Amino acid sequence: MFIDSHCHLDRLDLSDFNNDLDGVVNAAKEANVSNMLCVSVTLKEFPSMVAKTEKYDNVQLSCGVHPLNQEDKVDEAELLALADHKRVVAVGETGLDYFYAPETQEVQRDAFRKHIRVARKLNKPIIIHTRDAQQDTLDIMREEGAEQVGGVLHCFTESWEMAEQAIAMGFYISFSGIVTFKNASALRHVAHQVPDDKFLIETDSPYLAPVPHRGKQNQPAYVVEVAKMLADVRGQTVEQIAKLSTNNYKRLFNV
Repeated sequence: MFIDSHCHLDRLDLSDFNNDLDGVVNAAKEANVSNMLCVSVTLKEFPSMVAKTEKYDNVQLSCGVHPLNQEDKVDEAELLALADHKRVVAVGETGLDYFYAPETQEVQRDAFRKHIRVARKLNKPIIIHTRDAQQDTLDIMREEGAEQVGGVLHCFTESWEMAEQAIAMGFYISFSGIVTFKNASALRHVAHQVPDDKFLIETDSPYLAPVPHRGKQNQPAYVVEVAKMLADVRGQTVEQIAKLSTNNYKRLFNV
């Protein structure tokens, strides 16, 4: 069985599934995907995300504000209250994205610190998005004590040096469909080096569909393609990748 450790079920276009999330969940089940972590990107939309996924026992949730959704400053008290929900297994996604929004660096850093503080108060791991902000991401993780709760650098596209430092702080490295892209040889080199007990697989649905589904809307069922690529890169079987990543997911998110 596989687990999609990062998807946005509430952002999928359901027209391909008879406008019913059941179709997405059933397609995942048919692909032997047992669990999905539905990741929050705004606090405003969090209650709706909870409602949309309420009936699915195999869907876990996170709560947080994506670094590119910084229209308003994050209210730490509101984040704390919402992230305390019983179905929330992680805080985030949070982090820094200087590639798409270099002009909001200061706001992003402030929000990232608040997420780490909330995660520590709730004793829940952190889901981190990082792009073109390696040093600031690692510095804030250290300064705010992120190693006390751990977490994951999701949809990883950065260097092995960054991965190594995050792993030393107890963090996991998650690979998405990007690892299957033709121009991702450097990322595949990173995937080869991550220890067996420190990697996850994800889709980041509805974005970044893996080969051979590029150009289509991504969905949790496609996480199997990520597992196939990791098996090839790491010299392991798909079954080994499934077992290792599932065990890592359960250990990290305590499910």
